[in-house]
Amino acid sequence: MEAKARLSADRIAGVLWLIVIVLGGWAFFVPFTLIVRSDVAATAAKLLASEQSYRLAFVANLIAGACYVGVTVILYELLKPVNRTLSMLAAFFGMSGMAGVAAASVVHFAPLVLLGTAQYATAFTPAQLQALAYMSLQLQADVSMTGMVFFGLQCLAVGYLIVRSTLVPRILGVLLALGGLSYVIASFTTFLSPGFGALLSPYILPAGLLGEGSLTVWLIVKGVSRTTPTPASSTT
Repeated sequence: MEAKARLSADRIAGVLWLIVIVLGGWAFFVPFTLIVRSDVAATAAKLLASEQSYRLAFVANLIAGACYVGVTVILYELLKPVNRTLSMLAAFFGMSGMAGVAAASVVHFAPLVLLGTAQYATAFTPAQLQALAYMSLQLQADVSMTGMVFFGLQCLAVGYLIVRSTLVPRILGVLLALGGLSYVIASFTTFLSPGFGALLSPYILPAGLLGEGSLTVWLIVKGVSRTTPTPASSTT
């Protein structure tokens, strides 16, 4: 009975994670696609032309966030027998990442408000409003990257726990850990050198999609092993 419940939970985690990858991935990249470097007027025009997609990205992010909470809870329960402390740490990293996404969501609608037709906006010139909208759009993209750091650390921890367990093939844990490392490297590179980060990210971020995607497909199709997970040498 317990094994069946666990098997059901892992497939739910796989479905939820797939939703996160599709909706969350799309919503994450929307602000980046709207920024025209060093051209505030073009960025404002592009944003207003894509207003509906921009609003949909906010909703998609909320749905993805709710699904990711479910993924984090289920992963904690599945990996707890391997190492309770590290499994809990991974869950906290996931929740911290969600906090970063929530912080980015606070300023999501700022560009639309600044470029809107509200009466108080007449206190600023159109050029000033475009510049402020550009800055808030850039701020949202940068804050989103802070969430990626914690998601990356979560993937590293979960990947390690998978390698130490018998739940799924260990190669999936290795791929997930490498994907998490790519998130951390891409984020810190962007923080320290935005230009270089923009060049590097397209080459290493696909590793994250490969790691998360592989585990997601396995959870949906195969699920976890029915045997008791092999605990790490030092379980707390």
